Amino acid sequence: MIGNFIADHIRGNNYKNFSKEIQQGIFLHRAIDTFTDAHEIVRKSKRRLHKRYRHYDGVIIDIFYDYFLAKNWADYSAIPLNVYTDSINKLFSKKSPELPLKSQSFIKYMIEYNILYNYQFKEGIQKVLNGVNARTKGKSQMNLAIEDLRKLEQELQEDFTLFFKDLIEFSNQKLFELKY
Repeated sequence: MIGNFIADHIRGNNYKNFSKEIQQGIFLHRAIDTFTDAHEIVRKSKRRLHKRYRHYDGVIIDIFYDYFLAKNWADYSAIPLNVYTDSINKLFSKKSPELPLKSQSFIKYMIEYNILYNYQFKEGIQKVLNGVNARTKGKSQMNLAIEDLRKLEQELQEDFTLFFKDLIEFSNQKLFELKY
């Protein structure tokens, strides 16, 4: 879980500085990114937003898919979302000093605003979109994307559901390969 979380902050072969288990998480995250970027359903979702957001369409779809996962959490896990996110926040808080600085900063922000839990609400998604928009100095206009979520929610929900089924299967197989 930690490797998967910090993967975006690990460049090149710097993964070698971590335990085998964390390396597996980093490799799984990288494989999931590649799988996701190439998946036709994700591409279809991105095309729905491309005209307005151009190369930011993928970031927005990633955030929207997080929303659909959190909103429909009970369909995928027997553990209630609040219990799961509390355990994740505690784990990351405890492990934070051992992680890359960028990961530490994000953990602090994630816990302070209870991001994982609040992904299930449009207000939570709006805050995330506003934050990313601010980091692009307004260039991405991601703060407007909540309008698109409202307009396209049913179509994007269908995309997510089909994609996530494939992603679960892919992830289970990849994790098995990484362990053996």
